[in-house]
Amino acid sequence: MTAPTAPDRLLSVLAAFDHEHPALCLTDISRRAGLSLTTAHRLVGALTEWGALERDESGVYHIGLRLWELAALAPRGLALRQIALPYLEDLYEATHENVQLAVRDGRDVVYIEWLSGRSAVGVHIRVGARWPLHATGVGLALLAHGDPVFQKEYCEGDLASFTPYTITEPERLRRVLAEVRRSGVAVSDRQVTEDALSVAAPVRGADGTVTAAVSIVVPHADAQVPVLGPAVRMAARGISRALGWQP
Repeated sequence: MTAPTAPDRLLSVLAAFDHEHPALCLTDISRRAGLSLTTAHRLVGALTEWGALERDESGVYHIGLRLWELAALAPRGLALRQIALPYLEDLYEATHENVQLAVRDGRDVVYIEWLSGRSAVGVHIRVGARWPLHATGVGLALLAHGDPVFQKEYCEGDLASFTPYTITEPERLRRVLAEVRRSGVAVSDRQVTEDALSVAAPVRGADGTVTAAVSIVVPHADAQVPVLGPAVRMAARGISRALGWQP
């Protein structure tokens, strides 16, 4: 087995942080990164000096603003969010339900924006959160319009289950993806929580490639897909045009 390189060790320190562990002491970083305490101390010191990490008064470390500055340069991150936000806000004002924007990263969907009202159904989503593609509306929209080879590999891989309604059968997932391409919208019904349904539509870039997806999440009991579908498609179409897509 190849020994970890210096970049590997630096990245392992950053990877020790996640949504469940946003603040860590040095001992926790060492344990989660699989590094000796001496090595972790040295790397954490370098990352803190550069601004990738910040240390509070209690000695606990957090992700630093320097990384946020770099992340803002990502074309599928803050830049896309800024272009999409007016259309997401319009969709929210029309429905006062959860509105989401997401992109694909490997086998996951990553949420880059989320608007929610006080009375909207509760969702397990936050900006930066990840979920498997097959379990969410935005994920289904992205997967349906992805590379056919990747689709085949994904359908044949492990399909995690979160509720009794989560799609876990490859053949069923293939049928759902075909319907998404036919109808132009993806519907995820109680796949993540048993009280929510999401309707999503793909967002296209200037070259017509699907680069993101927008969705609305509503209570399953009150869901009116025939009404929500056109509204979500309109928002996705507006974002696509703003990105330079010409139908």
